[in-house]
Amino acid sequence: MDTTLFSTDITGLPEAVPSDVIELQDGDELQLRPGPVAKRLGDATVRMLGYNGSIPGPTLKVRQGSEVVVHVTNDTDLDTTVHWHGLRLENRFDGVPHETQAPIPPGGEFTYRIQFPDPGLYWYHPHIREDVTQELGLYGSILVEPAEPDYWPPAHRDVVLTLDDLLLEDGTIAPFSRTETNYAAMGRYGNVMLTGGETAPTFTARTGEVVRLWLTNTANSRVFRACVPGARMKLVGGDSGRMEHEEFVSDVVLAPSERAVVDVLFDRAGEFALEHHTPNRIYRLAAITVSDDVAEPPLTDQFEVLRTAPELAAERQHLDTWLAAPPDKVLAIVAEMDDPNAEAATGPVTYACPMHPEVVSDEPGRCPECGMKLMTVAPAVTYACPMHPEVVSDQPGRCPECGMKLMATAPTGDTGGSHGTGHSHGHEHGSSTADGIEWEDEMAEMNRATTTETMRWKLLDRTAGRDGLPVDWHFTAGERVKIRLVNEMDSDHPMHHPFHIHGAGRFLVLSRDQVPETNLVWKDTVLIPTGQTVDLLLDVTNPGLWMAHCHIAEHMHSGMMFSFTVDRAATS
Repeated sequence: MDTTLFSTDITGLPEAVPSDVIELQDGDELQLRPGPVAKRLGDATVRMLGYNGSIPGPTLKVRQGSEVVVHVTNDTDLDTTVHWHGLRLENRFDGVPHETQAPIPPGGEFTYRIQFPDPGLYWYHPHIREDVTQELGLYGSILVEPAEPDYWPPAHRDVVLTLDDLLLEDGTIAPFSRTETNYAAMGRYGNVMLTGGETAPTFTARTGEVVRLWLTNTANSRVFRACVPGARMKLVGGDSGRMEHEEFVSDVVLAPSERAVVDVLFDRAGEFALEHHTPNRIYRLAAITVSDDVAEPPLTDQFEVLRTAPELAAERQHLDTWLAAPPDKVLAIVAEMDDPNAEAATGPVTYACPMHPEVVSDEPGRCPECGMKLMTVAPAVTYACPMHPEVVSDQPGRCPECGMKLMATAPTGDTGGSHGTGHSHGHEHGSSTADGIEWEDEMAEMNRATTTETMRWKLLDRTAGRDGLPVDWHFTAGERVKIRLVNEMDSDHPMHHPFHIHGAGRFLVLSRDQVPETNLVWKDTVLIPTGQTVDLLLDVTNPGLWMAHCHIAEHMHSGMMFSFTVDRAATS
């Protein structure tokens, strides 16, 4: 057995059980046990990790303003914590190892005391080796019911769903190293879609029913564009509560760790599907059968109403002031990527884009399509017979004339492509990075080979006009801070990033590329497409030492993270 890899053995493991919905009252206590399970996915049974034996873990339903106690016992074979994603809570219960708590060792325990000051959809997951443990199933949803009775528009039913993907190879989850994180360039993209932990879930609804979908993207790297073709969809909420303006939409885009709350009206009987649409593919996430039975009471008229949230309309009144203000902090996102073939290259060298291999050049540079660093192309090796040099092959073997072993010849450096920075098929791969989002992994082998040693993701503080690490950031509880995030194109691998700020507060997206945000919502994660500049207004409320990082797990482990301090407000 290879002890450098996490086990894939399912021998003796309990079968994963269906996920529960647990309603917790103020002061209630909950036992949460992460541990290995055997999970059936289509024709394969694989080793995964679940909270309380299920994937996803139990959905926790709580009331705004309540407090619960969660006792965690670690039944896995590696250290863990639980991070309560998006919740503004006491710093010591935020679940960051070595920063807010000691890691929970295998067999160990830790008790969290969790508050829920804001309504909306939140989730929980580990904060140690998320690239492995979250990918293997350690995640669960938290539904915080508002204290205000008509906070949400009326709906017949709530359906809480996680959207995820998983990489399977030969009926087993692609291996994870115990010692290093791979897929560091783009993050790990899966080839199997999981909706609520299942590969092909089915749901039923009635004609005229308004179903509220609470959606969370728990994937390591994949961005989802979720829709229900043929049904009407209304966006009512995001990461942390309701939208400023409810709006009818055709789909919602969710980066890793983002949430969306959408009401779906099924106004006729028939077969429908929850789907994920990319520019060049459609993935079926769930099947929905709508019966002829009519939902009661009728809610179609209320569905047509687009409401406005007064607390966010009030924020809108101050937006111009913040839009005009200079940023308090400027943070740039930059990648440094080692060239795996550079040292071995001899003689003439050809460079190509890993994302767009038809882009080749005799000189180092960047791809004109996506901005990525051109990488050295490993020269093609040919084999020839020393006795019969006219016998050549691209594979080792023996000469058919004399039986002699074919010997490798000196590489020519010819990649078979035309040289220069031109694009021979300019739009052949363009859809994979449409809208500044990498919808698929189109450099899978190189991505798999990149590790935290060869791929360094950096957050650089440019507040003072120069690049430096974001150290010694200090804020004070009660203040508001404007932060500018620059997703730099001058980077070895420009791509999208979901930027997450832990529970020091919550933020509003002010603008994207200086264009004001048209629909405000309180957030903890923002998707920054390639090359975009995003301004945030952080409402700082909770003192302590807090993390901020990219929520592509492999990027965080490759350096795209830092911590900042929030001081308590002075008392008179």
